[in-house]
Amino acid sequence: MTLNRRKLIHASGLAAAAAVVAPFAPSASAATGLATRPGKPGTVVAGADVAAADKWSIFAGRRVGVITNPTGVLANFHSIVDDMADIGVDVRAVFGPEHGFRGTAQDGASEGTSVDPRTGITVYDSYGADVDQYVGFYEKSGVDTICFDIQDVGARFYTYIWTMWGAMQAASRTGARFVVLDRPNPIGGQARGPVLQSGFESGVGKLGIALQHGMTVGELAKYFNAVHLPAAGLAPLHDLQVVEVQGWRREMTGPDNRASWILPSPNMPTPETALLYPGTALFEATNMSEGRGTTRPFELIGAPYVDYRWAEALNSKGLAGVTFREAYFQPTLSKNQGIICGGVQVHVTDPARVEALEIGTHMLVEAKRLYPGFAWRGDAGRWMGLLSGSARFAEQLDAGADARTILDSWQAELGQFVRDTRQYLLYNGPR
Repeated sequence: MTLNRRKLIHASGLAAAAAVVAPFAPSASAATGLATRPGKPGTVVAGADVAAADKWSIFAGRRVGVITNPTGVLANFHSIVDDMADIGVDVRAVFGPEHGFRGTAQDGASEGTSVDPRTGITVYDSYGADVDQYVGFYEKSGVDTICFDIQDVGARFYTYIWTMWGAMQAASRTGARFVVLDRPNPIGGQARGPVLQSGFESGVGKLGIALQHGMTVGELAKYFNAVHLPAAGLAPLHDLQVVEVQGWRREMTGPDNRASWILPSPNMPTPETALLYPGTALFEATNMSEGRGTTRPFELIGAPYVDYRWAEALNSKGLAGVTFREAYFQPTLSKNQGIICGGVQVHVTDPARVEALEIGTHMLVEAKRLYPGFAWRGDAGRWMGLLSGSARFAEQLDAGADARTILDSWQAELGQFVRDTRQYLLYNGPR
């Protein structure tokens, strides 16, 4: 590609980003020093678009490493890495999380280390990397600033926030600057569910946060920096900056425009999937299919032993925001691959009323009650412990507890988490 063509592409991309932001009156941002514009009602402007409209001045004179994936785009869908490279930001490295920089790998996998053919930038495979490996990546690539821009979906067991946590620890050790280009939490800013307990840390949960944490990645970064870096024996980052989302409030769910939804991972195809995920992903801990290998993962749930009774029992509960359709499907991969499963499709009828943990808990209780074939995956509910955050959920379910008993059991720890994190929130709305 010629230099002139690269400049033309960048100019058109910047114009599109500016078109999103330009109508808003500018105001000063104490957090970043960038010119920011509060969004008009109904308009949300991601942190990446705010930074791009300011010609990426936040990275002037810096050697940048970018942690991102296909969701790290501007409003015109131009990759932030391509846009930075086109304007002359000194991007020395890209760090690919689970599923990879280009998002081609399935769950629990990544794309490996390679050179990006468009930009010539080395893309390091950082999925599962420990802090020492991150430090090695930073030193090898010569970066002094880390940029994080990935669309999270708001569940503790979604691994991108733990990629950020590892990268922050390495930044503390190396003195690197850390910049988060913030994005909305697509399932809203309300915290729900159990808090991870000591002894249940894993790659799907490394710190004591609520299962549905109700925070943006920028808010989590502030919380991790102030609380968890010192608890890990590391100094808080001396230069942590969050480029804030404009026009977002905590009660908002889903994208501002459905056409803007980009799969954060191969099994997260729709905003509805994300809304249900904190609850229906708990079926990963069972012998039931969570819908991997179908076009509606985490919305289609079932097993070979499930029949019409499950949908009937669930619809009788009158759960807000959803209805359950009797469904049959044949997964093409993962559990029950190639086997016809009976089950349900969870249809979202009112996104604002969806309580994913309540839905998932009722689904598990009824499946356990109805079907002798229901069983835990792995060692006596250990996987459920890693997902839910303690042994309690599996123990209660095995003991025959009803859904309300299980849901009530974590309210005290959830309330404490909400109080502990309130001071790190950046956006208005009910918590």
